[in-house]
Amino acid sequence: MTKASLYLRLHFASTFKILPVLLSLQYSEMQQKGLRQEEMGKELLSGTEIEMASEEEGENEAEAEEKASLIKLREFQQMNQELCKELEKAKTDYDMATGAITSLQRQLAFQESQLRRAESEKEMLQKELRERGNQLQAMSAKFSSLREERKREEMMGIIERENYKLRQDIVEQESKLAEKNKLIDDLQSKINQLQAEVMVAQHHMQKQLCDQSEMQNQVEALKHAEQQAKVALECISARFERFRSKIIQATYSAAGAKSPQAEISDEEALEAMQRIISERLDFHQMLKQKGVKVPSLFSTEPANVSSPNSKTTKKSPVK
Repeated sequence: MTKASLYLRLHFASTFKILPVLLSLQYSEMQQKGLRQEEMGKELLSGTEIEMASEEEGENEAEAEEKASLIKLREFQQMNQELCKELEKAKTDYDMATGAITSLQRQLAFQESQLRRAESEKEMLQKELRERGNQLQAMSAKFSSLREERKREEMMGIIERENYKLRQDIVEQESKLAEKNKLIDDLQSKINQLQAEVMVAQHHMQKQLCDQSEMQNQVEALKHAEQQAKVALECISARFERFRSKIIQATYSAAGAKSPQAEISDEEALEAMQRIISERLDFHQMLKQKGVKVPSLFSTEPANVSSPNSKTTKKSPVK
């Protein structure tokens, strides 16, 4: 017998033992309650008889007490009837419980028989399974030997194919390696060429920097010369302005010349000067024609004029 069957038996046995005890206890309690109610009813009846004897002395009080006792008596009778009904109900419940217990005992016996049958069938099946397992182990040993041989052959074929593929991969990798080495050599030559070009470019750059510094020095020298030329030009322009102002002053300070009202230009000053020179030349020619001895206008030495007439003749055109 298994643990499950033992557990079921113990469970049903415990329930079957406890139920009758509980029902008997309930039945005994109901009986005790009924007896107590009957005793209380008897006591009430005896009390009512005593009260009826005492009521003969006082009719008014007796009637009220009698009514109250009758009401109590009816209540107790009703309670007694209810208790009797409950007692009958408990009896019927007890009978039903005993019937249920007997049916459960029958079911338990039937289940125990089925359990024993299932255990016997289980033992037979386990025996058959062990025999078939032994047969399967023998067959699997045979098949495993055959499979191992086939697997070995298949593995050898797979290994040979993989070796062939690996050889091809090695050849391809060697060719790729040769190409990469060639490419590396080409790149190295290009790198060397570029490095040489970089060196040349750096040399040219240094030369350009030197030329740039020389040009900058020349620019500085030219700026210095330009500054000196500006200073000289300013000096010349100042001298020219002084000379121009002197010419204008000499031109318009002569007798008969009108002083300018506004600033005159160089052309106007030149025209006025040329006009004065031409007038003097004309006057000089006129004096020569009249026979007056006058010094040459282009001589650098001053002429000594002795006659007073010549002085007067010189002053007359100024007037």
